[in-house]
Amino acid sequence: MGALYLVRHGQASFGAADYDQLSELGARQCRRLGEHWQRRGMRFDAAFSGTLRRQRQSLAAIGEALGGLPEPEQLAGLDEYDPEAVVRALYPDPPPPPPEPAQAWRHHFRLVREGLHAWMAGRTAPAGMPAHADFVAGVAAALERARTHEGDVLVVSSGGPIATAVGIVLGLAPAAVVELNMRIRNSAVTELVRTRGGHALVGFNAIPHLESADGAHWVTYA
Repeated sequence: MGALYLVRHGQASFGAADYDQLSELGARQCRRLGEHWQRRGMRFDAAFSGTLRRQRQSLAAIGEALGGLPEPEQLAGLDEYDPEAVVRALYPDPPPPPPEPAQAWRHHFRLVREGLHAWMAGRTAPAGMPAHADFVAGVAAALERARTHEGDVLVVSSGGPIATAVGIVLGLAPAAVVELNMRIRNSAVTELVRTRGGHALVGFNAIPHLESADGAHWVTYA
């Protein structure tokens, strides 16, 4: 029975003008994962990613270190939601500033969390984004596409689709999916196995490739 390995992209360029670009650390995180799998003799029968640049770059870095992957397929259902649009839909005017400049990072994700809850509840309609039900349907369709392959399948996506996939498998409420989303680390691996009716969760948010003295400094969330 094959497994689906859902990998969150490596660290992107948080705070830069173009977020959708792997940082140097993000590329190293993904290469380290590929090296880890290469040592274990892992091989994949299929590879998928979303269409976003950071997702495609992450898949390429993993494949390079692994020694090759099947020709990847891009699925729009694996693309991330737009966090800025989610926040703007809840706060059309500039959102409240952080109480302290040093808390800007935490404040940003607090606003994203609030915006996600509003979008999922249907209270907002972020510009350029689908309704939440359609976003979930896109993730479900990507999982079904991956199921068409019998062996192990690599899927590189983002925190939102991966948390949503886990929510689909476990039947979680939207609020629980948001909390999972906020905890997924860059280049972390979530493992699903095929069942007769769908998938079962085996592992979530694992970073075995970073569990070393030097890797501890490589753990990031943005």
